[in-house]
Amino acid sequence: MEDVIIIGTGCAGWTAAIYTARANLNPLVLSGTQPGGQLTTTTDVENFPGFPEGVMGPDLMLKMQEQATKFGTRVEYKTVDGIETNGDGTFTLKCGDDTLQARSVIVATGAAPRHLGLPNEKELIGHGLTSCATCDGAFYRDVPVAVIGGGDSACEEATFLTRFASKVYLIHRRDELRASKIMAERALAHEKIEPVWNTVVEEYLTDDEGKMRAVRLKNRESGEESELEVACVFVAIGHVPNSAFLNGLVDQDENGYIIQQAGRTATKTPGLFAAGDVADHYYRQAVTAAGQGCAAALEAERFLSDHE
Repeated sequence: MEDVIIIGTGCAGWTAAIYTARANLNPLVLSGTQPGGQLTTTTDVENFPGFPEGVMGPDLMLKMQEQATKFGTRVEYKTVDGIETNGDGTFTLKCGDDTLQARSVIVATGAAPRHLGLPNEKELIGHGLTSCATCDGAFYRDVPVAVIGGGDSACEEATFLTRFASKVYLIHRRDELRASKIMAERALAHEKIEPVWNTVVEEYLTDDEGKMRAVRLKNRESGEESELEVACVFVAIGHVPNSAFLNGLVDQDENGYIIQQAGRTATKTPGLFAAGDVADHYYRQAVTAAGQGCAAALEAERFLSDHE
């Protein structure tokens, strides 16, 4: 029986591991299918405190892992398929043919960005294809970029990118934005933002080094195809929280994000906590995920102390 099992190895998971390990809870971390989380697909990270020269995403995750294991965190490369509560308030985690028992669980499984499903997408992530303008916008100064989407997130990303890019093309499959009126008006009024209506991206085109060079577009009404030269494409068509395995143990919003209780990281099930992007669709930053990982660890420690 584990005192605490942490599911996920992004910023939230590793921070929770550091804090619970230092509290002598001997945490077990389950890595899932993407060890290190979304930051392993990011190159330079310039906005995480303590790294004035920036740090590579995978390197940051390795440093967090080293810090967690230094204090006694154990890591198993397993994926959780489901969680059940036991009659005594403990948890059973199903990982393929294996089962694990825990007195408390911290869910830090993150959220996966939606992509278009184009052939070379995976190879381009971090090389001219991203889903976070706040994270990567500053790398594309004085060059043209594109944002795909038509909701509030797309408008917000496009507006943010005007601080850096020479031009921002807002590519949307319809002839009007789905965003709220104020967000849409703000984006369309900006001199650097040019909407590309009724258009879908058919292909990402790369240069000799395998980096984004342009996109091949298709107009949905006329069928006409064209090329648009851009240095980066920011995909803003939503995220999918990795929460489907929780089997009703948590409350979720209409998009699947875990609803935390009373402004903290606790869920409706005592002893089950959520931290990071799996519960946060607003900030979605490495540093805020780390903060929630810290909070979840402190709450888990207090929960276990109260239930000795």
